[in-house]
Amino acid sequence: MRSVCTVSERVQETPSTITLRFDYPGIARPGQFVMIWVPGDDELPMSLSYVGDRKGVTVKVMGETSRRMQGIPVGAKVGIRGPYGNAFDLRPPRILIVAGGSGAAVLAPAAEAAKENGAELCVALGATTASELLFDQRFQAMGARVFRSTDDGSVGQKGYVTGVAAELIAARPFDAVWTCGPEVMMQKVIRAAEPAGVPVFCSVERHMKCARGLCDACSLGPYHVCVDGPVFPAPALTLLDEFGAFKRDPAGRRVRA
Repeated sequence: MRSVCTVSERVQETPSTITLRFDYPGIARPGQFVMIWVPGDDELPMSLSYVGDRKGVTVKVMGETSRRMQGIPVGAKVGIRGPYGNAFDLRPPRILIVAGGSGAAVLAPAAEAAKENGAELCVALGATTASELLFDQRFQAMGARVFRSTDDGSVGQKGYVTGVAAELIAARPFDAVWTCGPEVMMQKVIRAAEPAGVPVFCSVERHMKCARGLCDACSLGPYHVCVDGPVFPAPALTLLDEFGAFKRDPAGRRVRA
């Protein structure tokens, strides 16, 4: 479906990230995304960081359209269509969530839904610095055990979140690993989980335009991320030479990541 919605709340989550909340009647599952149209600008694919009746998207500046989205005030109108794509399977009883930077936006609602389903959650949450840790309090509030890492060591373990994830996988049993962040990061998470035989599911972020698998802008090997994903099981990705090595620019051209 599609609708024009009024922004009802604007929350500054971190120095570089804001959340916009709005009432949108479309039924969404954790992991899905919507296309948001900024009047006078272009559409932008955004993972839903809140999936209830009062939905939300969490925006980090990645380009000019996302920069303009960050400036949208409460009361402004935005066009929304969707939701699109697949979702996380909420059935595993013990889940490790590995979030790199703004990847926490898509993983937080999935974690909440899994917790309501009775899952036991551990979260490896990473960012460049302490002030950029996204949804730290939100993960704690749902009862997850949160393990932090920052590139500069300002909180938690110093270094990348993949180091924390590898330690957790080696130390305790999990039935699934969910991850979202840079593709190189997700590759390392997949490799860390292989010795333990834990299935990994990656939420992949690519340029999306039509959201219907027609325009080829979000192609990833034989897949279109908008309809075959954005949530992929690790075996679907590890055989692709593109994953973590190439991406598509806004014009759909294959370029080095």
